[in-house]
Amino acid sequence: MNNVNECTYMTEGAVMPFCKGCGHNHILNKLDEALTNLNLDPQDVCLVTDIGCIGLADMLFDKVHTVHTTHGRSTAFATGIEIADKVMGEKKLKVIVLIGDGGSMIGLLHIVNAALLNVDLTVLVCNNFLFGMTGGQQSSLTPEHFITQTTPFGSIMPPLDICKTIDASKGEFIARKSATDKDLTDVIANAIQHDGFALVEILELCTEHAVTRNELKGNMIVKLAEQEGHKLGLLKDNSNRKEFTGRFFDDLEAHKNSMKAPKYINPDNSHNLDKQLGIIIAGSAGEKVQSSAAMLCEAALTSGLNTTQKNDNPVTQGSGFSLSEVIISPNPIYYTGVDAADIVIILSEDGLKELENQDIYCRINENTIFIVDESLKLKEIDYKVVKLPFRVNCTASKAALGAVDYFVRTVNPFPHEKFANIEARKYGEYGAIFKKGFYEMA
Repeated sequence: MNNVNECTYMTEGAVMPFCKGCGHNHILNKLDEALTNLNLDPQDVCLVTDIGCIGLADMLFDKVHTVHTTHGRSTAFATGIEIADKVMGEKKLKVIVLIGDGGSMIGLLHIVNAALLNVDLTVLVCNNFLFGMTGGQQSSLTPEHFITQTTPFGSIMPPLDICKTIDASKGEFIARKSATDKDLTDVIANAIQHDGFALVEILELCTEHAVTRNELKGNMIVKLAEQEGHKLGLLKDNSNRKEFTGRFFDDLEAHKNSMKAPKYINPDNSHNLDKQLGIIIAGSAGEKVQSSAAMLCEAALTSGLNTTQKNDNPVTQGSGFSLSEVIISPNPIYYTGVDAADIVIILSEDGLKELENQDIYCRINENTIFIVDESLKLKEIDYKVVKLPFRVNCTASKAALGAVDYFVRTVNPFPHEKFANIEARKYGEYGAIFKKGFYEMA
């Protein structure tokens, strides 16, 4: 254990929690030096750490913001933090990710997407060639022939060149350094200052798992990289692309005259509900089951109700069943699924078969109302069933819309005109979907 020297950004009196000789000691001291040299306001620095030994760093930096994340997801969290600051904050925040070689492979796509976006953050990949905290297993950055817990005879897989991967992902600041390089402090500082995405891969020793198995010394890690054809140094430092949020707002400004005005819902608290209602709508793909459910939700929202919509359909998308579970409630809704349906609307054999597969009769209560097309044969039940010729009178493609319309008019959770207005806006006039005689029949 090493005592941390008193410095600007680290916790006073903190002790490095790493093994003797671990490269993390060097990296964190160099990071602290870089922040000190940049003279950044600690409140303008956010350190995002990953699972793994390097993730212990957040307890060592009490002067800055720290966020400890799930394994591999640190770059995704950091991306959100950085964009949020640029959009809603003071646009001063410098976000730095500390992630190991294991975490960087688990979350590689997050790093790739951050580079493609060119989000203004710095990713420090602390590469000791294996999963250190979990016992020394092989990672995707483990050199070929390297001995680990899971490759006792040496890795037979070549390592990924993460720097080339980020280069292919249009990242513009890329470096690969050793944890003991004298200029690492400057490289980290330059990466933090870079206006856009920056990645620094830092090669280091895991003295607990890598050194003893591979008879490894500190001066050998650079040779390991070179043997794999992985170049070291500052590999790229360009500013050809504008940082993500800057480009986003430029693009927004350029297209503002061609953009449609956003549609807002202004609720008026005209609903008639005093309790939550769960509605299940089931039919066939392509017959507007889910869009009808969405219209129901919109009408409920305009009436001041809370709503959720949970959709389901098979992987085939264009065939088979289509299903929506809708909840409307005067109170907050904490779960999107309908456990016990108050209303079950079934429009086709596809929908009926799927609900029976889901054992719908165990998901109802004594007050459940079934609203079904007259062509369907339900299991004999004691609860209320309304059968109407929705497919005949509204056509198959709009049977779900007709059934939802019927539900709103008869159950009256909110004024029917709310749903009628949405229907008229979508189809030209209210009633355009119904054949003559539907109103009298319903």
